[in-house]
Amino acid sequence: MHGEYKVHGGKLVVVDLEVEAGCLRDVSVAGDFFLEPPEALADIRQSLNGLPVSASAEDMAAAIRRGLRPDAALIGFSPEAVAIAVRRALGVERSWRDYEWQLVEAGPMSPAMHLALDDVLGQAVGAGQRAPTLRFWEWSHPAIIIGCFQSLKNEVDRDAARRLGVDVVRRITGGGAMFVEPGSTITYSLYAPGELVRGMSFAESYAFLDDWVLKALNELGIAAFYKPLNDITSPQGKIGGAAQKRFANGAVLHHVTMAYDMDAGKMLQVLRIGREKLSDKGTASAAKRVDPLRSQTGLAREQIIARMKATFAALNGGTPGQITPEEFAAAESLAQGKFSSEAWLNHLP
Repeated sequence: MHGEYKVHGGKLVVVDLEVEAGCLRDVSVAGDFFLEPPEALADIRQSLNGLPVSASAEDMAAAIRRGLRPDAALIGFSPEAVAIAVRRALGVERSWRDYEWQLVEAGPMSPAMHLALDDVLGQAVGAGQRAPTLRFWEWSHPAIIIGCFQSLKNEVDRDAARRLGVDVVRRITGGGAMFVEPGSTITYSLYAPGELVRGMSFAESYAFLDDWVLKALNELGIAAFYKPLNDITSPQGKIGGAAQKRFANGAVLHHVTMAYDMDAGKMLQVLRIGREKLSDKGTASAAKRVDPLRSQTGLAREQIIARMKATFAALNGGTPGQITPEEFAAAESLAQGKFSSEAWLNHLP
């Protein structure tokens, strides 16, 4: 049995093994990682041999740690990375290429409709009614999208939002508030089967699901990297942030908003955030624009999205898809109900 796992920002781990009487046998670990002293590789193999095939990734990683000599240094990989490769060899972990991804890009829609589509499409993937999907968003008008667990009054100046024509909505994922305007951000959602990230912690799954977009940004000349827990950043500052939801039927929603060229002055008016937090988002002055993608690439927003789609398809596969009439109808009902209601918006006043 053969399994591979590429560590985000690190090295490739390759595992070959056999199974005998329900246990791991003849485990071989290889890759382009670094390990000192080299004899520690035998420690890793010995730690895995004899473990039951039902062992979790956490159990495997713990066994490796217990078996490693005290002076061992794993560079470019980790016990968790080895465990994921083992479970993939066993057919437990799935890779991106094990699915037929659809790439969806629709026209501008209201903030409430986008949030409703996240719910509907995520549930559909979990129910096996839709293939795993990457969807890019287009905004019809300005909005503030607050996290599921944020206080509305602490985050938003609603009077300023009304005056400036900015919608305020609440999403189903946690994390912080976002300010968006048409053409100012790049927002996308991944709707993935839970088995794609099985055995990973939340932190590991954020890095794993963001890896393809970091590669796309790197190809565009941005030295982008993942900053735990949920940020995409570069040496010039923060680019965007991610949020996740695990649905009860097993699907994972992972969505990301990255700043292309936003009006920081308007953002300061509608969001109750201080200068220190704003500077973490890429600007030290309200007079400046938050424009990491535009300034660091010099490209039009559409060109960046095209590169992202091409990179995703090259790495993971994917064909053009669309939202079905039934999915649109279900989302419209949810958008007009839950996501437009004051009750949902104020459930944490």
